[in-house]
Amino acid sequence: MRASNLYAPTLRETPAEAEVISHQLMLRAGMIRKAAGGIYTYLPLAWRVLKKIEDIIREEMDAKGGQELLMPIVQPAEIWKETGRWDVYGDEMFRLKDRHQRDFCLGPTHEEMITTLVRDEVRSYRQLPLLLYQIQNKYRDEIRPRFGLMRGREFIMKDLYSFDRDEEGLNESYNKMYDAYTRVFTRCGLTFRPVEADSGAIGGSGSHEFMVLAESGEAAIVYCTTCDYAANVEKAELKPIHAMEEERLAMEIVETPGRKTIGDVTAFLGISPEKTVKTLAYQTEKGLVLALVRGDHEVNEIKLKNELNCLQLELASEAAVIGALGCEPGFIGPVGVKDITIVADATVMNLFNVVCGANKVDKHYRNVNPGRDFTATKVADIRLIQENDPCPRCGASVKTARGIEVGQVFKLYTKYSNALGATYLDENGQERPIVMGCYGIGVTRTMAAAIEQNHDENGIIWPVPIAPFQVVVIPVNAKEEAQMSLAEEVYTELNKAGVEAILDDRNERPGVKFKDADLIGYPLRVTIGPKALSEGRVEVKVRRTGEIIYFDKANYVSEVQALLARL
Repeated sequence: MRASNLYAPTLRETPAEAEVISHQLMLRAGMIRKAAGGIYTYLPLAWRVLKKIEDIIREEMDAKGGQELLMPIVQPAEIWKETGRWDVYGDEMFRLKDRHQRDFCLGPTHEEMITTLVRDEVRSYRQLPLLLYQIQNKYRDEIRPRFGLMRGREFIMKDLYSFDRDEEGLNESYNKMYDAYTRVFTRCGLTFRPVEADSGAIGGSGSHEFMVLAESGEAAIVYCTTCDYAANVEKAELKPIHAMEEERLAMEIVETPGRKTIGDVTAFLGISPEKTVKTLAYQTEKGLVLALVRGDHEVNEIKLKNELNCLQLELASEAAVIGALGCEPGFIGPVGVKDITIVADATVMNLFNVVCGANKVDKHYRNVNPGRDFTATKVADIRLIQENDPCPRCGASVKTARGIEVGQVFKLYTKYSNALGATYLDENGQERPIVMGCYGIGVTRTMAAAIEQNHDENGIIWPVPIAPFQVVVIPVNAKEEAQMSLAEEVYTELNKAGVEAILDDRNERPGVKFKDADLIGYPLRVTIGPKALSEGRVEVKVRRTGEIIYFDKANYVSEVQALLARL
């Protein structure tokens, strides 16, 4: 490939719409162009990267026994209604009707489609296990598509589905995919961490997310400094904290004029946040719910939603709170509350003589003792983990980091096979539900995450395995015949040796070519100038470190190959 023929319209200025660095750099490097909100055209450089990621994925899926197929993007509503997910996905699902007014959707995922396929074909235990996968476009109508390829409405995913006879087989398939994902992201040259995760709308239980570590990551993760525990903060478990036992004092009401927040109340009363209970009101499709956590803790809404087994969860409006409790938010509490579900974090129930809202404006209760002065409908771990909290595995302190989710593996068990009637006959002729798992990798998201993790002020720094080209060969003066002739020779010899090289033969100033090389992020730059001609050496610059190395013309090909292998 020659740069004079390459369709990669680079930009010098960052478009105003681009918020995150991967979006900015892919636009500037001529890799993507916006077609509509959250929908992009992948230009040749980006497509080369995507194909390399896909090739790595295919090799690792096939190595574990995966079989590739391709399912339709357009899916009939009936199979989604069978599983009850037609409503769960809500407005995020692209819905359409055909000319006969039949309902369809653009697939946000393919559990229903693959399960009905297997249901209609698999009859016997002899046909199991199966690992079936595809690399396919997915569609989700995000309310606010943002961050370029990080949160788009159309994106490319690899999704594999495992079908097994029993839980033991599922565990084997799950471990295969966990290992395969580890190999995929290692081969892509990424720094990542698998973490325990919530299953979300996919369903099932037992899940890990694969997080590319980056300061710009939208997800917070925690990891133990001593053992190998790591989890998404939404999933991270917490053991209850036991406060030192005290003599239970008589509950009393105190005036707290205008003090609505934990900070205001503690400052006014001269107490620490650990001696308070925070009450938050949530609205669900099942009604109003009060969630209780210690004053210095936060509610983990994912845990709360799972505990309530509800589809919708949002903070209740002020009007709803006043209607239910006769008091505005900021002064509400659990004492005296009837006919409203109360979910208390387990730590709350181990407190003594705390302060909480009195359900009266400008008033709080003091010396409230859980169990004596109020009871909870449910007691569960519903708090959000924080840095330095104890690890749920070994008790050491946990640390926090930011990550970008690029893959997730789920144990679905029989969620979809039961709903869709996917069964098989075992050795004794008894009908049993197929046990399933699903395993997704965001292909386009992986490309964006690689940039978020690998860039500097000059542009992208591609890991060698997924770089669009490994080497760019730049003659300092394309009009100088001797330089151009040597550049052509180097370009040809590198490609013959299996090195993916591009020749920047444009009639541009050297500075323009160097800036474009840094912006696009080729791992190595080979510069052909007067020194190469006079000294018989080629200059090689390493994009990641800026190091400049000189190789003799006699052996530069093997030296470049060895250097690429080390990067």
